[in-house]
Amino acid sequence: MPLSGAARASPFAHRDFRRFFAARIASGVAIQIVNVGVGWHVYDLTADPFALGLVGLVTFLPSVLLALLTGHVADRFERRRVLAAAFAGAALAVGGLLLLVVAGSRAVAPVFGLVFLFGCARAFANPAGAALLPSLVPAELLRVAVTWNSMAFQGSIVLGPAAGGLLWLAGGPAVFGTALLSFLLAVGLVASLAPRQPAASDEPAGLQRLLAGFTFIRGQPLIFGAISLDMVAVLLGGATALLPIFAKDILEVGPAGLGALRAAPAVGAVAMALGLARRPLERRVGRTMLTAVAVFGLAMAGFGLSKSFPLSLLLLAIAGAADMVSVVVRQTLVQLETPDAMRGRVAAVNTLFIGASNELGEFESGVVAGLIGTVPATVVGGLGTVAAALLWSRLFPQLRERDRLLPETIPGGATAPPGRRADR
Repeated sequence: MPLSGAARASPFAHRDFRRFFAARIASGVAIQIVNVGVGWHVYDLTADPFALGLVGLVTFLPSVLLALLTGHVADRFERRRVLAAAFAGAALAVGGLLLLVVAGSRAVAPVFGLVFLFGCARAFANPAGAALLPSLVPAELLRVAVTWNSMAFQGSIVLGPAAGGLLWLAGGPAVFGTALLSFLLAVGLVASLAPRQPAASDEPAGLQRLLAGFTFIRGQPLIFGAISLDMVAVLLGGATALLPIFAKDILEVGPAGLGALRAAPAVGAVAMALGLARRPLERRVGRTMLTAVAVFGLAMAGFGLSKSFPLSLLLLAIAGAADMVSVVVRQTLVQLETPDAMRGRVAAVNTLFIGASNELGEFESGVVAGLIGTVPATVVGGLGTVAAALLWSRLFPQLRERDRLLPETIPGGATAPPGRRADR
């Protein structure tokens, strides 16, 4: 049955995408509120910066430990139920944090235990949500849907920390209570989606099936090139861990300025996402991604050299905008080039790669800054990202020469509209 004009124009013409998008915002804001609340609460209990580092490690560790299992679950069971159960698990963890705060507990160990449970829930939610998204809209709307989905994430990075900080003025119960209600809302929204069974797979059970996501990515130069380039760019060019140094010692703008520096990339990303939603990428998407990564690196190198606060904000916003272009191309290519029966496992590997690059990137930035200084470390990292984009254009010609996002035939059986040609 042909799509109506509205359906062709926007993913929001589809009921389930609207509810999924709302759940994405509700859960994203809740995650950021929890991050702010837990960080403040743990530091209040311990007055130990090392404990704050452990919070990040404990949150990320489940993504590593459960990487094989979470993708398998997303491909084996109905993804709507997996995602709803993951959000319910997050709500359970946040409810436990709420009870600890209300009871006035000063024990730290239960907090870390609940943070680990929270990380486990997020580890299952990420691949299930990524694998569910392509089934909510027609294939020709997927790139726009991915853009809006990414914008919801970036928007939560802007809104969530601000909301968490304001809510803390009313006390810990307000922080964790609001996050709990947001997760419960996300559970209800996801549960209301129409059931969608993942495509059947004839793969044999066992370790081979669990490792299929890694095997598939490694055997697809286009996907492997896109994912590995994004990982290297974040690893080299990311400077989040160094922002407090820039705010205090280089730009001298204090805590308020630090908040603005942290928000600037997300603001740029949201602005770019709005532009891409209105005018999606049509041609030369591979070269566009490579160019965007190079622009990201140049912007970060310029940020490292900047002594002007307004210029620094602008450069970080440009970096965020360029990163959004890369994210949209990468995520859309991964979704379109992956068979439905494997989307969960591939998404789990993708999440692991990107999450690891974020964590390792902060570590790398700190180590290099300790060796050669903050400004040189940021500049070298940015220029290294540019070099990586140039190198990847040679190593992965399939990525460089990819013209359109939408191939002629979508893995899993969907067919692109007439007039589209495959550029594999």
